[in-house]
Amino acid sequence: MESTLILAIRHGETAWNREGRLQGHLNLPLNELGERQAERLGEALADESIQAVYASDLDRAATTARALALPHGLTVTTDVRLRERSFGRFEGKLWTELEAESPEAALRWRQRDPDFEPPGGESLNTFYARCVAAASALASAHPGQTVALVAHGGVLDCLYRAATRVDLQAPRSWVLGNASINRLIYTPQGFSLVGWNDDHHLQGLTLDDPGVPGFMPGARTARA
Repeated sequence: MESTLILAIRHGETAWNREGRLQGHLNLPLNELGERQAERLGEALADESIQAVYASDLDRAATTARALALPHGLTVTTDVRLRERSFGRFEGKLWTELEAESPEAALRWRQRDPDFEPPGGESLNTFYARCVAAASALASAHPGQTVALVAHGGVLDCLYRAATRVDLQAPRSWVLGNASINRLIYTPQGFSLVGWNDDHHLQGLTLDDPGVPGFMPGARTARA
């Protein structure tokens, strides 16, 4: 079977990204900066040969995907399996609020306990299995082609770990920039990493997102 090139994209910025609030399955739109990031993304990938564009059904991802798909005359196919991890009752909270209100849960989260489920939400194990299965199924439908998957930071984190064989409990040491371009190869044997966090098209626009538990600022993988 021929390999599939995956362009894995995190959605553009939202107001809650800026504030550091947990979004999960809540349906936030892009803010003004996020809309500009999506436009820049579409321009940067306009000359790429892309055969299909898939996105989470949440607005922040679907809107970003439409900006990417427009220059190619493609329709975005939304897929609920590409949604962010469900954080249940923690959605909408700042990380500082979570630490103050539920310190034990916050500790398990920071330790990346793969079995920990936020009340009403998903465990890391469940979330990882969902993301990897979805990306594998979508990529396997396009052997020898290039597909774009526009999703969320947590989804990209899972794909990075699948491609680099990094354990779920290992601290995150890679950047998950809004509207940055990440390249993966998929074969029936799994995923491999080609390039990560290419944000050259966002110069002057990107802001760091400090609200993700486990993020270690200052670390970035080399681009390929």
